Amino acid sequence: MKLQIDSKGAPDLRHDLFGGTGTVKVWNLLHTAAPPFTAALACELEPGGRVGRHKQHEYPEIVIGISGLGEAVVNGQQYALRPGDVVYLPLGHTLELIN
Repeated sequence: MKLQIDSKGAPDLRHDLFGGTGTVKVWNLLHTAAPPFTAALACELEPGGRVGRHKQHEYPEIVIGISGLGEAVVNGQQYALRPGDVVYLPLGHTLELIN
């Protein structure tokens, strides 16, 4: 199966996501089905921005640091998030992202 990936289109802008602050640019990278994945997104959080704490209710999530420096807070525990860092969120865990 060949996947169609598109990261060149205009991003979807999301503001104050999950009660956080700032704007998150979101690109949908998958335009075809890719089981077992439900989505593949590229996200860019503006400097000083924060994605508010939210719980993984429906699907587990993987966050991969691509560039810059930030923090991921998983179930209240803070971790540095740098390029190459991977954070796995099982169902029921909470996540907050800070740039």
